[in-house]
Amino acid sequence: MKRREFLRSAAAGAAALGLESCAHVRHGVKGPPARRPNVVYVFADQWRAQATGFAGDPNVRTQNLDRLAGEALNLHNAVSGWPVCSPYRGSLITGQYPHTNGVFLNDVCLGNDSVSIAEAFGGAGYQTAYIGKWHLDGHGRSNYIPPERRHGFDFWRVLECTHDYNNSLYYGDADVKLKWDGYDVFAQTREAQQYIRKHAAAGPFALFLSWGPPHNPYETAPEEFRAMYDPAKLALRPNVPKQAEESSRKDLAGYYAHCTALDQCVGELRKTLEETGIVNDTVFVFTSDHGDMLGSQGEIRKQRPWDESIRVPFLIHYPEGLGTQARSDELIINSPDIMPTLLGLCGIDVPHTVEGTDFSAVLRGTSTKRPEGALLACYHPFGEWTRPKGGREYRGVRTERYTYVRALDGPWLLYDNETDPYQLRNRCGDADVASVQKHLEALLSRTLRDVNDAFLPGDAYVRRWNYTTDKNGTVPYAP
Repeated sequence: MKRREFLRSAAAGAAALGLESCAHVRHGVKGPPARRPNVVYVFADQWRAQATGFAGDPNVRTQNLDRLAGEALNLHNAVSGWPVCSPYRGSLITGQYPHTNGVFLNDVCLGNDSVSIAEAFGGAGYQTAYIGKWHLDGHGRSNYIPPERRHGFDFWRVLECTHDYNNSLYYGDADVKLKWDGYDVFAQTREAQQYIRKHAAAGPFALFLSWGPPHNPYETAPEEFRAMYDPAKLALRPNVPKQAEESSRKDLAGYYAHCTALDQCVGELRKTLEETGIVNDTVFVFTSDHGDMLGSQGEIRKQRPWDESIRVPFLIHYPEGLGTQARSDELIINSPDIMPTLLGLCGIDVPHTVEGTDFSAVLRGTSTKRPEGALLACYHPFGEWTRPKGGREYRGVRTERYTYVRALDGPWLLYDNETDPYQLRNRCGDADVASVQKHLEALLSRTLRDVNDAFLPGDAYVRRWNYTTDKNGTVPYAP
């Protein structure tokens, strides 16, 4: 079925069934909701899984997220398989791997060949909204994005990309630049609250709120939050080497300030859901597009295959569908799995163009079918992880216990994350774990076959998609 045919079919089905009915979902999910729930999907930029109170970070103050974790489903093994901004977002919007949709670099344009998450929700009768950072248009970071390139989102308060959080612009319906008031996270959250209040009684909606922080620049959070963190008093992770301690503490102080500001916004959003009476029948998700090394392993930022880069927080609160008892789940959910799982939780057919897996039955406890691991990838190193800085193509798997990574020239990393949670000892090639490495290599090879990934040199993908890159492997972009 072609993309256009799917959209016509979905719209006709929604009209025929009415909003109170639910379609059957892939993977045989039993007991779909009596009424399709709302969705509020909130994601930060570069917030690593380790940086919350509920995850055990001794420094950061995240009282609202800690409270949410006490009431929600915590997918503590969630990963961002290609931990970079645009590739994650391409997978979120399409449910596809980057080598399929072509978004394996930042600042390229996501095509219209597949059914988007907004189109799938819209075809089921949902109102759809996107607020904040987009980074999927590839026509300049501050240019207007016309409706035909918004991938089905109705309500639109968006800028392609900015990290100037206190002087942040955006577009609404027209080609007119508007400006968020003050620290953009606060203004974007108020916009989301207003949207929720307006649509709470009008039927199901799917709202995506994309914040720019805690992505660097770290020092730009509001002063009241920066004052909470003294770099000299911060406890560092054991995998931060001596030479990186000073810069790591400085960066972490600002990073945590952003995190606490965002945490306050999570509390405000949840209060709005409670006040409008829809908190129980809303799928509320808090997560991030990827993590941040922040000095661990002597590295900064993302793209790397270590846990601080690939692992992200992932909390789901949906009382009517998943119950009210807080619990952690070992499920290893990857970026392409988010779209089908959200659709599954809402009783909506998963489009044929999706490559990820619908885990809604697993979350409901009606299926025990779980993946052994999630695919990790760097298709083409660029930007802050160039080849002179150690950047390289890789493919790997993250299982509940192990991380195994292969580069183009052979096996590269193997960590036992149970006995070595800070990934301080690379066991790759060790004779005493040879059987483990063999098993993980077989798992990786099988996973690559399953997703049709030939693991080619990065330049082959650049040529296939006809991209132009500079000496750093980056696609040049207009500000």
